[in-house]
Amino acid sequence: MKIGALEAGGTKMVCAIGTDRGEILDRIEIKTETPEVTMAKIIDYFRQFDIAALGVGCFGPIDIHKESETYGYITATTKLAWVNYNIVGTLEEALGVKVGFDTDVNGSALGEATWGITQGIQNSMYITIGTGIGAGVISEGRLLHGMLHPETGHIQMKQHPKDIFTGWCPYHGTCFEGMAAGPAIEKRWGKKAVELSDTMEVWEMEAYYIAQALVSYTMILSPERIVLGGGVMKQTQLLPLVHAEFKRQMAGYIQTKEIAKIEDFIVLASLQDDQGILGAVQLGVEALAV
Repeated sequence: MKIGALEAGGTKMVCAIGTDRGEILDRIEIKTETPEVTMAKIIDYFRQFDIAALGVGCFGPIDIHKESETYGYITATTKLAWVNYNIVGTLEEALGVKVGFDTDVNGSALGEATWGITQGIQNSMYITIGTGIGAGVISEGRLLHGMLHPETGHIQMKQHPKDIFTGWCPYHGTCFEGMAAGPAIEKRWGKKAVELSDTMEVWEMEAYYIAQALVSYTMILSPERIVLGGGVMKQTQLLPLVHAEFKRQMAGYIQTKEIAKIEDFIVLASLQDDQGILGAVQLGVEALAV
């Protein structure tokens, strides 16, 4: 059975054809332009294949509540051409198949839970740290939504004692995204993250903010495993620093078998950057079951 998968990002759209066994049979990338231009290309791609359903993991904010009048819409996004755009309705009408729909980070969390490093775990998080910061949460085996969807990148941060940076986020300044996303690193230090690999001060400060957020998430959501992805986490020196800083900031307060094995509790993404597109495949599979 062929399932269409769309990982809809603000810069590019990844379109793929997968199977319910987690195989990717074909894929292309399409630049994100206006809906009129981009969606025509996406629809033309999927029309080449006899897909049974389509799964979409989408940049947001989005409306994921099926009882809502604007279910399936991209809502108040900073990508102005896409504000209040009915992406699900457009795809359903053009392709004549059921469409599963969720956030891009929820898609990645689902990909890891279905085929990756959180298989069999009932409570987990997938966090992407790159151009922005966001997370997908699986609680008791189900994706967590709530009134909208978790905006985990915008929790407020206590500043590092040596940090005078006032934050990059235009809404909250010193939130997690404002202090630790890729653009925050570049604005604070005057160079891109990839150019700062050998500057340990950069990564010790980055670990301070990541660990602080993970301690908060652990206290509130009690995940059994946290998966870290995104471009910033490709710095190989960072994860051990996060482990050490997490333990320091947790200060022995929560003592579980998971935290005792910190290298198995806070881990890197496992699907070679395919967790998002594989999660979209699974969203399509689940749409068929409704």
